[in-house]
Amino acid sequence: MATSTESPAGPTVDREVRDDPENITPPTDDLSDDERALLVDNLRYELDGRWRATRDMAREKFAGRSDLLPDPSLTLDQARARMLEEMRELGGSGFSAAGFASEHGGTGDVGASITAIEMLGYADLSLMVKAGVQWGLFGGAIENLGTARHHDRYVTDTINLDLLGCFAMTETGHGSNVQALETTATYDPDTREFVIHSPTPSARKDYIGGAAQHATVAAVFAQLITGGPGEEPTGRGVHCFVVPIRDAEGNDLPGVTTSDCGYKGGLAGVDNGRIVFDNVRIPAENLLNRYADVEADGTYDSPIENPNRRFFTMLGTLIRGRVSVAATAGAAGRKALALAARYGSIRRQFEAPDDEDNEIVVMDYLGHQRKLLPLIAKSYAIMFAQNELTEELHEVQSMAPDDSDAGRQRELESAAAGLKAYATWHASHSINVSREACGGAGYLDENQLSIIRGDIDVFTTFEGDNTVLTQLVAKEVLSAYADDVQGLSAGGWVKFIASMARDVVVEKTAVRQVVQTLLEGSDEDTEKSNLTDRGTQIRLFRNREDHLVRTCAQRLRRATDDDNDPFEVFNRAQDHLLKVGRVRTERIVLEAFVQAIEDCDSRSAAELLGKICDLFVYSALEDDMAWFLMHRHVSVERAKAVRRGVNELCQELRPHLRTIVDAFGIPEELMVAPMLQNG
Repeated sequence: MATSTESPAGPTVDREVRDDPENITPPTDDLSDDERALLVDNLRYELDGRWRATRDMAREKFAGRSDLLPDPSLTLDQARARMLEEMRELGGSGFSAAGFASEHGGTGDVGASITAIEMLGYADLSLMVKAGVQWGLFGGAIENLGTARHHDRYVTDTINLDLLGCFAMTETGHGSNVQALETTATYDPDTREFVIHSPTPSARKDYIGGAAQHATVAAVFAQLITGGPGEEPTGRGVHCFVVPIRDAEGNDLPGVTTSDCGYKGGLAGVDNGRIVFDNVRIPAENLLNRYADVEADGTYDSPIENPNRRFFTMLGTLIRGRVSVAATAGAAGRKALALAARYGSIRRQFEAPDDEDNEIVVMDYLGHQRKLLPLIAKSYAIMFAQNELTEELHEVQSMAPDDSDAGRQRELESAAAGLKAYATWHASHSINVSREACGGAGYLDENQLSIIRGDIDVFTTFEGDNTVLTQLVAKEVLSAYADDVQGLSAGGWVKFIASMARDVVVEKTAVRQVVQTLLEGSDEDTEKSNLTDRGTQIRLFRNREDHLVRTCAQRLRRATDDDNDPFEVFNRAQDHLLKVGRVRTERIVLEAFVQAIEDCDSRSAAELLGKICDLFVYSALEDDMAWFLMHRHVSVERAKAVRRGVNELCQELRPHLRTIVDAFGIPEELMVAPMLQNG
């Protein structure tokens, strides 16, 4: 019997009915091939989420396309040329249209756009970054910060690659601190032009994808300077401008100097470059003016009076890039773990005591299981959280402007910042562990892991440095999403926190019904309930977060003392602040996993997901056991039980390893690795 389901992203492929509740095959280690295939399908169905149809379409496009994998033998110029060719192929297949509104020539499916970009993480990360810059960052700036005049002029050409753009935000002297960018855009009322200028060496635009060779236009972020009649020209904060940088032959335009960043630690197919502006004039209409405009006489006008709120509103519309980076990093991490898991299942080392003629499969060693299985479990957790984040972004960005909810937008930005940091750090670590787990084979480019490791490295710092993003999450938690905290310096922010009521009011995400039910059904004393109890697990994560928020706020209140410098108070508590951000994200990730299990309508898949979730929880507790013991949230005996639990869960999940990684749904053509053919 087969059934077809309809998702908001379109119909999915026909598949087998989940499970007959009266005839359940538990996930044991002796499943038949058909039973295992059904279990893989059911797990994949849950992992694929709302845009599973988009994932299936990507898998179809990747069929037979091992040529999409990176080729380390290419020169820098060859790799870049190849990437542009592959981008044109993507554009011709309709890949890019989902990210743009239907009235601008797209399909307006934000979630499908992010999911499609994520799937490129299974192929070549250079292609993902190149596509993300063109359609996500440059195109996103045009669509989200511009108005009809920009949409009509640029969007169609951006979609079909008749216009190649880049996103010129980061400068040599300023990356994370975007509000302090030095590039200026001074309005000249006599000619109705903006003059774009790099006033200092540190104002040079740096690391800009596309700037070295291919881009002809840049979305340039600069300090707008203007004044109305009788007013002195005044800085109005960072705004975005469309600035041509090259002619049709690829030559720099007058006043523009581009240069090449050259060889990098990875992403050979991305032409990162630098841009310096020397009093470059552009028409006034090139200001992307959705949130602010300059009249002919130089008068500045914006519907958002507060400059900090205006700045963060503009940046908030560009959140899609950050969400895409987290999603793609997750895909790259899953691929590396799948390669390592497969290799570990065929690689043999050292003979068994009772069988000297046969060596032991590496994956049967507990030490090797402990290397990979907890990371695989965490990858499952992150993927479920990513699916939820993508869905929330889709809903928020699909709203009519008048229906937008500022509080919901801020929660989305905080969640995106936290998951981007959490997911990319996890991916970087997982890929490195996977490389090591494959020994010398993992070091060969032909087996992909060394290339993926180089390519993923920058994901922890672009689209927001992870440390800064984690700190942002903590700030949002402690400030209860108050608008006044936006844009404050470290010292000013601490003073704001210190002025709050004595008892900290923490703004939390709404408690899901399934979480509430589990909490109500578990003992408030976590020592008295079984550690496999889901409510107990959630309570441990929530208790840790609440404790850290309270104690961090108490430390920051010292800024109210006359003899304390607010920045010093902040700086001394920064480690505490970062931990608040991390544990909040980890709690959100766990609750997303719990929700996914609740929503799973295959009992055998749900049972296996439950064990994977247990391993995620146990290994997270083990990683932070020093804190739990130090603050007496667990006893010594429970700490020992956690360590034993990780061992036991690794051994229980070992027979299902191939099922678990096959459920990622990575196209076989993109899993090509000679090391897997030698078993």
